Amino acid sequence: MVVATKAIVFSAIKYSEADLIVSCFTEVAGIKSYLLRNILKSKRGKLKASYFQPLTQLELIAEHKNKGTLEYIKEAKIFYPYQTLHTDFVKSGLVMFLSEMLKNCIREEESNQELYSFLEHSFQWLDQSDEVANFHIFFLLQLSHYLGFYPDASNIEEAYFNIMEGNFQSKSSSNYCLEGPQIENFKHFFRINLETLHTVKLSKRDRQNLLELILAYYSFHVQGYQKPKSLAVLNQIFS
Repeated sequence: MVVATKAIVFSAIKYSEADLIVSCFTEVAGIKSYLLRNILKSKRGKLKASYFQPLTQLELIAEHKNKGTLEYIKEAKIFYPYQTLHTDFVKSGLVMFLSEMLKNCIREEESNQELYSFLEHSFQWLDQSDEVANFHIFFLLQLSHYLGFYPDASNIEEAYFNIMEGNFQSKSSSNYCLEGPQIENFKHFFRINLETLHTVKLSKRDRQNLLELILAYYSFHVQGYQKPKSLAVLNQIFS
């Protein structure tokens, strides 16, 4: 079946001498993996390797057999040309980290229009914005909503956050209940949006501790979760 769809690249892995295996989140069919033959050697083909950098937003004409095998891209063009996302040092580190997290967390081969729109808008905002130090914290919290495990903030005034249950509590009920400055910083991110993201002021250490909290939360709620290898690079950028 030939489909026309927008897609966001999650990863591109070299296969043999000149091929790439590309994982994309498509608007019409969720996660799809494509085999791009001879793309690393061909200079005249319709497909260019530069189109498949992480988080690139594309328009595809693709053939989907839907048999669990690698699919085929017939045509591709850039849907949204990034201005800074792959050239700015800090943003490129965020791209590496977030693309790995997305590939780790999103596996469904079905359409999810709300999630696709969230990703599309988020990365366009990141490309256009200058103050992005808190972006990954806010993004991962919002992403949990689309993945089905957004924390229950109905008792957000309470001192403890239970990372296994995903709620705020007045007292500790297990070893998974945390309190202190890390949790107070976490609460700020429930009260803001992208436009007010810059109003949350964190030290580098506080931001790193908060990221560790969110990744611990993900580890409880994402089946088969793997700690991102790019975390060390991200911590180095923000250290």
